Amino acid sequence: MSGSTEVRELPPNTPPPPPDSPIARFFKFAELGTSLRTEIVAGITTFVTMAYILVVNPAILSNAIFLQESGDLFGELVIATALSAVIATVVMGLFANYPFALAPGMGLNAFFAFSVVLGLGIDWRLALGAVLVEGIIFILMTFFNIRGLIITAIPECLKRATAVGIGLFIAYIGLSGNPEPPGYGAGIVVADEATLTSLGDIGNPVTLMAIVGLLITSAFVARRIKGALLWGILATAVLGWILGISPPPEGLLGLPQLPVDLFGQAFIGLGQLNANNFANFIAITFVFLFVDMFDTVGTLTGIGVQADMINEQGELPKANQAFMADAVGTTAGAILGTSTVTSYIESAAGVSEGGRSGFTAIVTAICFALSIFFIPLISAIPAFATAATLVIVGVLMAGNVLGINWKDPAESIPCFLTILLMPLTFSIAEGLAAGFITYPLIKTFQGKLHEVGVGIWILAAIFTFRFILLGMGIA
Repeated sequence: MSGSTEVRELPPNTPPPPPDSPIARFFKFAELGTSLRTEIVAGITTFVTMAYILVVNPAILSNAIFLQESGDLFGELVIATALSAVIATVVMGLFANYPFALAPGMGLNAFFAFSVVLGLGIDWRLALGAVLVEGIIFILMTFFNIRGLIITAIPECLKRATAVGIGLFIAYIGLSGNPEPPGYGAGIVVADEATLTSLGDIGNPVTLMAIVGLLITSAFVARRIKGALLWGILATAVLGWILGISPPPEGLLGLPQLPVDLFGQAFIGLGQLNANNFANFIAITFVFLFVDMFDTVGTLTGIGVQADMINEQGELPKANQAFMADAVGTTAGAILGTSTVTSYIESAAGVSEGGRSGFTAIVTAICFALSIFFIPLISAIPAFATAATLVIVGVLMAGNVLGINWKDPAESIPCFLTILLMPLTFSIAEGLAAGFITYPLIKTFQGKLHEVGVGIWILAAIFTFRFILLGMGIA
C-alpha cells in the first residue's frame, strides 16, 4: 500500500479491462502497474477522505462571503467548491496523469475570510479578485517552468522529510478536532492551557467512536483488504449513525443551487481597486501566491515520493502539467466564487490504495461532480469517520524517514525541523521554510558550500524575505 509499482492482481470475479482498452492505454495502466478497479477504489477513497471540504469550505467562507447575512450564500458556495475541485482535478488527471486531487485549500480559506475580508476590511469581491490575479500569475509561472525548477532545487533528503512531515500533519488533523456537535472531530488530541495539547476525553462517545474506527480500519489494512481505507470510513460512519453518536443523513438527494450571486464577482472586485486599497491588495495577493505555491510544491513532492514518482534527477515528471492544474483551478475557482484551489494532501489516501494514474483523479472529479446532488448524505459523514484514514496514511508516509541520513547534521537538523514544524504550525509552508533556510546554512558551516545548489539558496532567500514581512506585520 506504499509506493510499490507492483501490478495488483484482481479478484477472480472481477476481470481486468482488456490490455488495449482506451482507458488503459490513455492512462498507461500497464506501465504504472495499476488496474481499473484499483484506480476507481483509489479515486473514491481520495474523494471520501477530502469530501469534508464541501461542507467546511462554505462554512468558513460564509463568514465573509454573503449578501445580507452570514450563511445566505452557503448553498452557492458548496457548488462553487465542488465545481472548482472538478475543473482542477480533471486537468490534473488528463494532462498530468497524476492521482492528485485539488480543491479550495484549508488555511487559505480561513486566511481569506478572517484575515483579509474581516481583518483588513476588504470587500469579498476584491479579495476574490486577488485570488484571480494569483491564478493568472501561477499560469505564467508554470508556462516559464519556474515552479518545476523549484522542485528540482529541493535536496532529496528534504523531499523525504516533506513526505514524512505531511504524514504527521494529516495524522494530527485526524486525531484532533472538536468532538462536540456540529464538528464531530476525533478529539483524541485536544488543546490544553497548561501543556498546549493533551489527550482528550476518551469517555466521550465521539472520541471513543474515532478510536473504534481506527481499530476497524487498522484491521482492514492488516488483512490487506482492497479499499481498506474507504471501507473503514464507511463502516465507522454507519456505526456512528446506528448508535446515535452522530446524526444520520436527513436525505440522499438535494437540488443544487447554482452560484449565480458568486459567478464573476472577482471581476467586479477588481473594478473596486483604488489608491486606498491598492497596497493591501498587492500584499494579500503575494501571501495567497506564496502560501499556495509552497503548499502545492510540498504536497506534490511529498505525495510524489510516496508514490515513487520522483525520478533519479529529483524531478517530478510532468510537474508543469500538475502545476497548471493548480493554476487553472485557482483561476476558475475565483471566477466561480471561492478561495484559492490547491493540491490536497488527502490525495495520499488514494495513493495508499494503489492509485497511480490520472484516472484516480478523474474518478475523484466525477465524485465531486455527482456530490452536488448528494450534499445531505455527504455532510452527514462525521469527521471522526475519516480520522482513522488520515492516521493510517500518516503511518505509511512516515516510512520515508528511512531515506534520510540521520548521522549527517546537514541532513538531520533541517529534515527534523521540516518534519516537526509542519504539524506543530499547522502549515506545510512553515515546515518547508525551516528546512530550506537551515539546509544551505548548515552545509556551509560544514565547509561544503560547493555541495549547495543555487536553487536552494534562492528558496532560502525567498523564505527569509517572507519571515521579514511577517516580522513587519505585512504577511
